[in-house]
Amino acid sequence: MIVTNNTPSEKNQGLGLIFLIGFMGSGKTTLGRKLASRLGYEFMDLDHILEANVGMTIAQYFSAHGEGAFRKLESELLKQIPYPENAVVSTGGGLPCFFDNIDWMNAHGKTVYINLSPKTLAGRLENEKDKRPVLRDHGANLVNFIEGKLAERDKFYNQAQIIVDGLSLTAEKLEKLLRVE
Repeated sequence: MIVTNNTPSEKNQGLGLIFLIGFMGSGKTTLGRKLASRLGYEFMDLDHILEANVGMTIAQYFSAHGEGAFRKLESELLKQIPYPENAVVSTGGGLPCFFDNIDWMNAHGKTVYINLSPKTLAGRLENEKDKRPVLRDHGANLVNFIEGKLAERDKFYNQAQIIVDGLSLTAEKLEKLLRVE
């Protein structure tokens, strides 16, 4: 299923900032790199930029400072980065769901929600628990945990300008969707 909530723009112009949003494991970084390469744009992974700025992993930052401090820092980073005119930006899975982040991204670029089922996400994330702080305590209940988180986050994710099924999504398909406007 593909839903677009875009406003018309001139097709010959660059696509501006493209924010990829979705749950962890949805493929934002992998797809983002491929899309940026295809378009000849810079790729920016906000999680990696945040880690470089604080000198520790997100998991370490979570442990040391808590989720509230992390979400505040993440929001500040989103809004203060000097973005190039055209770029593909991979966001953290929770970033659209806090403060006014989704509104800010919609106002400053195109937002794409990469939607996947909880079962598919759980399969992708099963071996990532050490790297992803919010998954650590969920073991066999990972699908249920993801279902609950998606129920909380969908109201934010669904504000994206483009909503696309991530299962068979390629950079080529996403480029076509972005240029359809």
